[in-house]
Amino acid sequence: MSKLPASQVKILVVDDERSMREFLEIMLRKEGYWVQTAANGKEALDLIRKNFFDLVITDIRMEPVGGLEVLKRCKRVSPQTVVIIISAYASTETAVAAMNEGAYDYLPKPFNIEEMRAVIRNALETRGGEEDRPARPGDGPLHFGCLIGESPAMRKVYELIQRVAATSSNVLVTGESGTGKELVAKAIHRQSPRRDQPFVVVNCGGVPESLIESELFGYRKGAFTGATTSRKGLVEAAQGGTLFLDEIGELSPVLQVKLLRLVQDKTIKMIGDTVDISVDVRIISATNRDLEKMVIEGTFREDLFYRLNVLPIRIPPLRDRGEDVPILAQHFLNKFCRQFGKDIRKISSYAMDILNHYDFPGNVRELEHIIERGVALESSSIVLPDSLTLATYKKIRTDSLLPGRPTIPPEGMNLDEYLAEIEKKILQQALQQTQGVKFKAAELLSISFRSFRYRLIKYGLATEEE
Repeated sequence: MSKLPASQVKILVVDDERSMREFLEIMLRKEGYWVQTAANGKEALDLIRKNFFDLVITDIRMEPVGGLEVLKRCKRVSPQTVVIIISAYASTETAVAAMNEGAYDYLPKPFNIEEMRAVIRNALETRGGEEDRPARPGDGPLHFGCLIGESPAMRKVYELIQRVAATSSNVLVTGESGTGKELVAKAIHRQSPRRDQPFVVVNCGGVPESLIESELFGYRKGAFTGATTSRKGLVEAAQGGTLFLDEIGELSPVLQVKLLRLVQDKTIKMIGDTVDISVDVRIISATNRDLEKMVIEGTFREDLFYRLNVLPIRIPPLRDRGEDVPILAQHFLNKFCRQFGKDIRKISSYAMDILNHYDFPGNVRELEHIIERGVALESSSIVLPDSLTLATYKKIRTDSLLPGRPTIPPEGMNLDEYLAEIEKKILQQALQQTQGVKFKAAELLSISFRSFRYRLIKYGLATEEE
C-alpha cells in the first residue's frame, strides 16, 4: 500500500478548549489534511464509532469523558488509528498511562508548532510505512554483521567491507573511540574466505609493554624467569584466520620493528627460540589515532604504516550519521529490555529529540551506555528524558556570553541594564540552541516554562499571544 497523500489523511481533533481546536484545525488544514473536530470526549467517541480516522489528537482532561477513555475506545474500535495525547497538565504518570494504553506520543501544552508537525508526520509514516519499507530480516533495521545503520555514510562502509573481505590484503580501520572498529573487523572476517578460521583480538594498548611480545609471539620453556613451559602466542592462535590488532598506535617502537617482520615476511620467532615459524594470518589493524601524523613526528614507523594501510576504512563518528541515532537507540532499547527483563515499548519523542541533538563524543558506545542506564533506571513503559542521566543535555557556558571581562567605566554604569542585556543574550542563545522549542530552552536553563515565557515577553522576544 502506498503512502496516502495529505488530502486523504483523516484527522480528528478533540479538545474542550475552543481556541485550541480551531488552532489545530487551521494548522492541519494548511498542511493539506482532512480535519474534523470534537468539543469533548463523548462527541469524539460518537464520531469514532461512525467514521475511520488515520490520526486522533486529543486533550487528556475533559468532561464527562477524558482523553484516556477516548484513547482506549479508539484503539478497541480501530487499532490502526494513531493517537497523540496533548495536555496542559503534563506529568510522568499521565504520560506513562497514555503510552501503556497505546498512545503514539504525549505532548505538553503549549507545544511548538514545528514539533507538533514533526510528531504528526512521523506518526503517519509509522502507521503507513509497514508495507512500504524494504524487507529486512526480522523486520528490524538494516544490519551488516554486527553493524546497524542505514545512513549513506554507513552504507559506504558496508560496501567497502564487501570489497575488501574477498581479498587477503591488510586493512587499517580508523575512527574515533566508540565508533565500532572491532565490529567492522569482525564483519570483514565473517564475509571473507577465512570465516571458518579463528578471529583473534589483540588489544595493543591493554597489554603491558613487558608482556605484549610474549603474548603476540609466544615463548619457549626457560626463555625467562617463570617460563616453566613453552606457550604459543596469539599470532599462531590465529593461524589460517584473522589477527585483529586493536589500538595499533599504542605499540612501542621496539614492538613496531618486530611486528614489521610479521607483516612483511609472515614469519615470527618465539621468545627464546632461533627458529622462524611461518604463519598464514590476515592482519586487520585499528586505531583512533592519526598514524600519518605519528609517522611525521617519528613515533610510528613509516614502512609499517604503509604495510598495514593497504586497504583503509574510515568509520564516521555518530554525529555525522544522525539518521542512525533513532535506529541504534531502538536496537539498544530492545537489547537491554531483554537483558533486564523489562517491558519498555519506546523512547519518548522528547527523549529522542535530546539524543538527536547531542554530539556523542563517545559515539555508538556512549549511546549504548545512555540507553542501558535509561532502561535500568526507568520504571515505566517508556523511556523519558529524566532516565537518560542528563549529561546528554548541552549546557550553555554563561562566561562565553559575556562581551569580554566587564569593567566599570570612570563615570559608572547601570548594573540593571547590563544584567538585562546578559539575560536577554542567554535567552536568545537558549532558543537558538533548541531550534526555537521554548520548553526545551527553559529546561536547558533550569527554569520553569512560565518563568522562561515571562522573560521572553519582558525583553520583547515574544508576545502574550505566542
